[in-house]
Amino acid sequence: MDFLPIGIRISNARILIVGGGRVATHKALILNRFTNRVTVVAPDISADIRNLPFQCIERCFQPSDLEGVTLLYICTNNRQLNRSIREAAEREGVLVNVCDSPSECDFVSPAVFGSGSLTISVASDAKDVKRSIRVRNNIKEAIENGSLRID
Repeated sequence: MDFLPIGIRISNARILIVGGGRVATHKALILNRFTNRVTVVAPDISADIRNLPFQCIERCFQPSDLEGVTLLYICTNNRQLNRSIREAAEREGVLVNVCDSPSECDFVSPAVFGSGSLTISVASDAKDVKRSIRVRNNIKEAIENGSLRID
């Protein structure tokens, strides 16, 4: 295993998403279930992201955007830009998820299901994300139909 499955307290963490398209929207919708302390920076930000309670800055990324950031999701479709942003974040000690390149990630996000105060996550070290989602969905369905008890 390359990634340690841990929970990170994000109540006071600042999270940055660079990118405003489909992948960034997917990450933003997931993050919205856990926090509203997210800033999104991109020249064009989707309406779905703009409808969330996040700070949206419609312009290109600047290294100063990393000030005070704990977690960074890089979600652009420009590999050279992603690499440049990742290098800047590394210099600042920011943990990075490059959404299209697991080998460049400091952390990955598992497939998550919440039931009350219980959070169930399934991860594959970013090697088989679709399988992780299927397993998560199977667990969710088993809990919801009563064939798996969690009390």
